[in-house]
Amino acid sequence: MDLDIKQMIAMVDIVAEEKNLPREVVIDVIEQAIAAAWRKDNGEKDMDVRCELDLNTGDAFVYISREVVEDDVAYIPETEIPASEAKGKKVGDKVEEKVKVTGFGRVASQTAKQVVTQRLREAERDAVLTLFEDRIGEVLTGTIVRVEPKLVRIDLGKATGIMPKSEQIEGEYYSVGSRIKVYIKEIERNERGAQLILSRGCAEFIEYLFRQEVPEIENGSVEIKAIAREAGRRTKIAVAATMPGIDPVGTFVGGRGVRVQAVMNEIGEREKIDIVNWSENISEYIREALSPAEIQTVEIEDKKATVYVSKDQQSIAIGRVGQNVRLASKLTGYDIDVEVAKAPEKKKKKNVEDSLLSALDEVEDEESEDSSSEE
Repeated sequence: MDLDIKQMIAMVDIVAEEKNLPREVVIDVIEQAIAAAWRKDNGEKDMDVRCELDLNTGDAFVYISREVVEDDVAYIPETEIPASEAKGKKVGDKVEEKVKVTGFGRVASQTAKQVVTQRLREAERDAVLTLFEDRIGEVLTGTIVRVEPKLVRIDLGKATGIMPKSEQIEGEYYSVGSRIKVYIKEIERNERGAQLILSRGCAEFIEYLFRQEVPEIENGSVEIKAIAREAGRRTKIAVAATMPGIDPVGTFVGGRGVRVQAVMNEIGEREKIDIVNWSENISEYIREALSPAEIQTVEIEDKKATVYVSKDQQSIAIGRVGQNVRLASKLTGYDIDVEVAKAPEKKKKKNVEDSLLSALDEVEDEESEDSSSEE
């Protein structure tokens, strides 16, 4: 199979336009394919081979890179070269051998086609995901296309994202074909390419839902100060008013709880939502954060707080498996320790019998004194 580089270069522009990819990306894909095919025909899989296209002459060249090693040590011909053959290069340097590419065998041609197909698909996906970089932090509605043990794949129209187990709502059921709201969290890039990471379990998803239900957030009369969440179990949200006369908690709850209920309808009834007042006074803020527990006193030292409660309030303050105090710590940023307050000491009551005997003793003493005076 002879290579017609000029014809391939002509196809570059067509492919770039069809795939909506930069011309340089398509050229890079072709160079990777030629390098892989040449390695298949002429080299070993471990060889470091790259390709360059001469767009002016229509020629293709591959460069085989090897590391210079000492003459008296065993070396691997595919990746190493003795110093005596390296034409003055030092040990540890890289030496490149330039070879002109003229053609491929049938197997190598198939390899080139596979590389082109795979790399173009990856490049196209990366280009699409780049469009979503400006949409990170938004909530979109997608369709579930596949449910796997560790993740859910969701089609967003122009791209498909994944929702890992850590970003899901605990206990929530996902079925193929269902429409679902997801938070665009990030684009994760690694050696395997780029992935669009979606979430329903993050605190930002809760914030978005409340912004849809509480118009006062947009006009600036109330604001969300902090959110601590364990998705599927419980969320604590600290809110504040920026204008006098406004009840921030009541604003977020809504008349008859309609606003907070709308949020719960989206995330599921299993997850409880505590809306508390934020305060600049950290002691007061910690009291609010530990709601519904009743706190007696709070002691602050650096970023640690010791909270004292009555014995019957201790389990409420700590919560089931420590959830309430754990979320309160996340919400306030303080390490909170809950302890039972000591009961005040009661005055000891005098025994009635002792009091009576004491009174009799006093009478006897008086009578004794009287007798002495008469004598």
